Amino acid sequence: MMQILIADDHDLVRETLAAYLVDQGRSEVSVAPDLEKALSTIAKHGPFDVVLLDLEMPGMNGLEGLERARAANKMQPVGIISGTTTRRAADAALAGGASGFLPKTLSARSLLNAIRFMAAGEVFAPVALMAQSEADTAHAFDETLSPRERQVLVGLTNGWANKEIARKLSLREVTVKLHVKTLCRKLSARNRTHAAMIAKDAGYV
Repeated sequence: MMQILIADDHDLVRETLAAYLVDQGRSEVSVAPDLEKALSTIAKHGPFDVVLLDLEMPGMNGLEGLERARAANKMQPVGIISGTTTRRAADAALAGGASGFLPKTLSARSLLNAIRFMAAGEVFAPVALMAQSEADTAHAFDETLSPRERQVLVGLTNGWANKEIARKLSLREVTVKLHVKTLCRKLSARNRTHAAMIAKDAGYV
């Protein structure tokens, strides 16, 4: 029976993955909403055969959380799950000792196979993602976002407030707010800060 811990601050993601893994059998799954709870769960019930950490959840502080979780889990496999699906993010996670980098766009079946792969001592990352270049990523942003949305995104990465972006782009502030909302939807970002982080991780700006 494989022991798995899933730590993600999105209830739906966390509970859906856990339910699927349990339904497939031969797995006992624990869950946590943030890094600190994950660490306390590892201390109490671990080490786990595989731990999955959401890269952007509270407490992670970049890849510092990965290092802490690996130490707590006695160096048993710890993988990263992320909505930021870029080659740069994957490379950083794997270089930091992650046993796998799992985009949240993976199908449930692929996720299960990835977990089994990591539990066997292998390192997992999607082939298509690892073949991606920064130029590919930039092109994807150019195709997904309108020219005005790209300008607003640059403003977000510079840390500008909506009022400042509006002034520099000669727009109304309410228009900038609408662009920010659309950006977050298109980039699957939780908020403006997350959107800026996704752009920076992708090497777009």
